[in-house]
Amino acid sequence: MNLAAMTTPVTTLAARTFTLATDLDGTFLGGAEADRRRLYDWIETNRETVGLIFVTGRDPKFIAEMCASGALPWPEYVVGDVGTTIARVKDGTVTPIAALEEDIATRWRDMGDTVRAKLHGAPGLTLQPTEFRYRVSYDLAPETFDEAAKTRVEAMGLDWLISDDRYFDVLPKGVSKGPSIRRLVEHLGMEESRVLVAGDTLNDLSMLECGLPAVAVGNSEPELVSRVAHLPHVHYATAHGAAGIMEAIAAFDLHPKVPYEKPLGA
Repeated sequence: MNLAAMTTPVTTLAARTFTLATDLDGTFLGGAEADRRRLYDWIETNRETVGLIFVTGRDPKFIAEMCASGALPWPEYVVGDVGTTIARVKDGTVTPIAALEEDIATRWRDMGDTVRAKLHGAPGLTLQPTEFRYRVSYDLAPETFDEAAKTRVEAMGLDWLISDDRYFDVLPKGVSKGPSIRRLVEHLGMEESRVLVAGDTLNDLSMLECGLPAVAVGNSEPELVSRVAHLPHVHYATAHGAAGIMEAIAAFDLHPKVPYEKPLGA
């Protein structure tokens, strides 16, 4: 594939028929390989009318490596690091948008060292080695985790987030995937009704709650589904991962050419 062609938008996202703003692990990367390939190929074939944003806990380095390897199509924008990074993607480079990250940095208050010190030795938490810019992240062992860690984070004026019963993130107050994707959509002048957000775990909760058309894919964490069950703008897919995304695009009638066929009897 031609890298420049893949990463240089033909039209702005505001001019596209539809934009997918999707979590990666378990969602865009979830489901059967054939379904993932069908979705990825469809996006590449329809770049004139389909936009792509990754909204993920992953960092820009991971995203760039995955896309450069050919495992993923390149997005036009990234909301990464659980919402603490908002970046543009062009010609293989993921570049943070300073104007959109200024408030995030202000809310973080350069608290990384303080967080690591306060949570050092906390039962059930293992510090992840990457030094993220505006968050601190841990692997979580639920059988030994001490709830006191939550209180310590709140006392610092920060937010904590547990997802998939495996990860514990410390974030700036009020910053997560939902507020950050809304900030990017507004910045780009996109029509909100033409943006689909997609997720599968509790770190996607704020994104599914933010008011944009949304899908909880079929393999979603049960607690996520229960937390958004009352929301009329959320589609609860039966299909897993990539197939669940295509199911939702069809259900919301967001693009006339989505490669999804309803199962017999549905």
